[in-house]
Amino acid sequence: MNKDILQRLAQPHGEETPGAASNHESASSFETHPSAPPRDEGGKKPRKAQFRRDKRDVHGWVVLDKPLGMTSTHAVAVIKRLFSAKRCGHAGTLDPLASGCLPIAMGEATKTVPFVMDGRKLYRFTVLWGEERDTDDSEGRVTQTSDARPDEAAIRALLPAFTGRIEQTPPKFSAIKVDGERAYDLARDGAAVELAARPVDIHRLALVERPDPDHAVFEAECGKGTYVRSLARDMGRALGCFGHVCALRRVSVGPFAEKTMILLEQLEALCHRAAAGEASLADALMPVETALDDIPVLAVSRADAARLARGQAVLLRGRDAPNFRGTVYVTVAGQLLALGEMDHGEIVPKRVFNLTGLVGRAGSQSKDV
Repeated sequence: MNKDILQRLAQPHGEETPGAASNHESASSFETHPSAPPRDEGGKKPRKAQFRRDKRDVHGWVVLDKPLGMTSTHAVAVIKRLFSAKRCGHAGTLDPLASGCLPIAMGEATKTVPFVMDGRKLYRFTVLWGEERDTDDSEGRVTQTSDARPDEAAIRALLPAFTGRIEQTPPKFSAIKVDGERAYDLARDGAAVELAARPVDIHRLALVERPDPDHAVFEAECGKGTYVRSLARDMGRALGCFGHVCALRRVSVGPFAEKTMILLEQLEALCHRAAAGEASLADALMPVETALDDIPVLAVSRADAARLARGQAVLLRGRDAPNFRGTVYVTVAGQLLALGEMDHGEIVPKRVFNLTGLVGRAGSQSKDV
C-alpha cells in the first residue's frame, strides 16, 4: 500500500492535495474599518483599504476536535487563518453533523495526507431505530418507518455479519461522482441516484450501550471508504426495524487519536498567547512525520542527504547498510528529509521535504532504524 501511495505522490500536483481543501485567498484576508473614514475633495467616501495578512511557511498537523455544525472546508479555512499558513488541507472529510478528529495538514505535511487517509478510522455513533431517512442521518427526510425494536441479543447476533470485508452501498447523499456530478447534488435535485456497492473493511464493530429501546451506541473501526451512515441503514434493514445515524463522532484517524485533539477554542486562545509572546504555535502542531508512524525511518549522512535533496538516488554501503525493499522516510540530523523507496541498499527519493519556517514539535519522537 505504501508503495502505491508513493507512486501517487510522485505525480505533480497543485495546491489541492487528496482530501485537502483549496487554498482560497479569502481565508486570510481582512479589511480595516476606521471609525471616521475621511472623504476626498469631492465629498465621496474612498474605497476601504484592503489588506492581506502576510502568509508564512507552517509545517505540521493540527488535530482539530471539530465541533458540530462546521464543515471540514470551513475548519480548514479557520485554521489556515489562525496560523496565516500558505498551504492547508484536511485528511478526510467529516460531515457537519459529526464531531471529532479532523487532521489538518499544513505546508509540507500536505505531502503526507494520503498516508493518513489510508489509515484506520474509529467512529462512535448512535443509531435511532424505527426510521430510515434519505440521507441516512437525522438531517434527511423520513422514507420508511417501523414499530419494531431490536433487543440487545438480536443486535449482538447481527454484528459478525457486518465485520470483516463486506459489500456496502454508499449513501445517495455522498460526494461520490456519478457521470461527473456529485451524488448529493443529483439527490438534492430529485434525480434518481444509483450507486454501486463496493468492498470496505470493518475491522471491529461493537455494541457499546443500549440506553433505551429506540437507541443503540456502537463503535466501528474501519478502513478507507467506509460510510457509517450506510452501516446504520443496513443494520436497520437487517434487523427489520430500519434505522439512521443520529449522532456521530470520529475518535481517531490513523495515528491521530483523542489525546492529540485540540478544541477550536483552545487553539484560538493559544494563538492569542503566541501573538503576545507568551506561547508558541509550534506546541499545537504535530510534526509532519507523525503521519508516517508505520513507516521505517532511516538516518543518513549529510553527504547522502545532499544527494537525496537533489532528487538523486543513494546507495548505502557497509556492514550496517539496510537490506530490504519498501518505503522509508529519511532523516538527517534528526530532521525529516524525504520519502523514498528502498531496494537492497539503494534509496530512490520520491518526495523531498523543505521544512523552513514554523515546524510542529508537539509529541515529537524518534524511531530511527
